[in-house]
Parts: sequence; structure tokens; C-alpha cells
Amino acid sequence: MDTANFRPQLDPRFMFRWEPSQEAFIILYPEGLIKLNPSAGEILKRCDGVRSVDEIAADLAATFAADPADVAAGTHSFVALAHEKGWLRPAA
Repeated sequence: MDTANFRPQLDPRFMFRWEPSQEAFIILYPEGLIKLNPSAGEILKRCDGVRSVDEIAADLAATFAADPADVAAGTHSFVALAHEKGWLRPAA
């Protein structure tokens, strides 16, 4: 999947939120939940259907003063995986 211009948003079958009892961001769905690591949570927070994956990666790199190339690689990889799993879909 080419994620460069992909503008991801959470599929409506899932709910994304911070769960205090898990001390983590989670994705809820009818069969259960997925506990996300901090990086995945930060990426999903920005998947609003407006920003491209490149824009999300640039925002993360600036927010966390991290190497843009490393952040871009990780962001693209996670978005591709999340799309394969059905969590993310293209903006309508």
C-alpha cells in the first residue's frame, strides 16, 4: 500500500480512546479491545481523515523533536498495518 497521500481515519466499527485502567490508548470493537503502545496511540490520535500520513509523520517529528526519517518510516509502517487490520480506512 502506498501510504504517502493516504488520509486515514478510524473505521466507524472501532472506537479509539485513552483507557485509564490500561494506562494506554486502546481500540474498542464488539469482540474486545486492542491495547496500543504509546507510538501507535500518538499516530492514531492524528488520523482524522484530513491529514496525510506524511503530514502526520511531520507533526509527530516536530512534536517529539525526533528524526523525521525515522518517524516517517514508523508512521507509514503502522498506518499500513492498521489499514490491513481494518482499523483505518481512507477518508470519505
